[in-house]
Amino acid sequence: MNTMALPRQRRKFAVSRLSSGLILWIFLIITAFLTLFPVAVAILGSFKTNIELTAGATIFPSQWQFDNYVQAWKQANFSTYTWNSLFISIATTVGTLIVASMAAYVVNRLSFPFKKVYVSIQALTLFISVGAVVLRPQFELMIKLHMHTSLWGVILILISAHAFTFFILLGFMEGIPKELDEAARIDGCSLGATFWKIILPLLTPGLGVSALFAFRGAWNEYLLPLVFTMTNPDLQTLTVGLSNLKFGVSAATQTHFMMAGACLSILPILIVYIFANKSFMQLTAGSLKG
Repeated sequence: MNTMALPRQRRKFAVSRLSSGLILWIFLIITAFLTLFPVAVAILGSFKTNIELTAGATIFPSQWQFDNYVQAWKQANFSTYTWNSLFISIATTVGTLIVASMAAYVVNRLSFPFKKVYVSIQALTLFISVGAVVLRPQFELMIKLHMHTSLWGVILILISAHAFTFFILLGFMEGIPKELDEAARIDGCSLGATFWKIILPLLTPGLGVSALFAFRGAWNEYLLPLVFTMTNPDLQTLTVGLSNLKFGVSAATQTHFMMAGACLSILPILIVYIFANKSFMQLTAGSLKG
């Protein structure tokens, strides 16, 4: 009796496993569709005429308007705005990685007064978003520092919001044995030399993941560059410059140009993701180590 029941149990287990796998694949396909469909619509819409895009009757363009990208590039002054966005994003990414990695190293390796308070404050900034409430005091602070007429004020503010990167690197830092620090001190390395020569190279996966998020956040930032560049259009970023495509000379909405400009603005993020993809896949591993 037990011998006959065993094949039945195996068949039930195989059917159950197949059903769960099928449900998982259906869920993943639906999720991928919901995620990629808006992107596909935006890309296809960037090749339509404004009338066809506004009507929304078809998904694929009746005639592919490649000139939309040329006009979007010229009208939005993309070369200048792209350079400004790259400057802010790269400077913010580098500054955030340096500040957050040093903070994570000190918190993980050293004991100091109010250490738990500092970590708690960092955690609170992740859950409390005051948004535009702090924009005025931030701008006034930059005025006192004489940085309100340059992009460095925006960069400094973005670097100060490094709590998310701090906790990512803190998780990866937990996976680095502390015996390496002790061996370095025996060899005569100072705290700073140990960090720069030994710990930082081992943080490469975490730095790659953090760089991706920091670059994306700085690239997509809109409100800060808008406020800091109102009196100097030449310093506007790509996200701010895209709004200039909304209306043409005749005050007609140029949705097709905005679509083309938005697609152009996505390219740098895709390039950064390609280079940071390997490190991004190790995010879970670093979190488990933490």
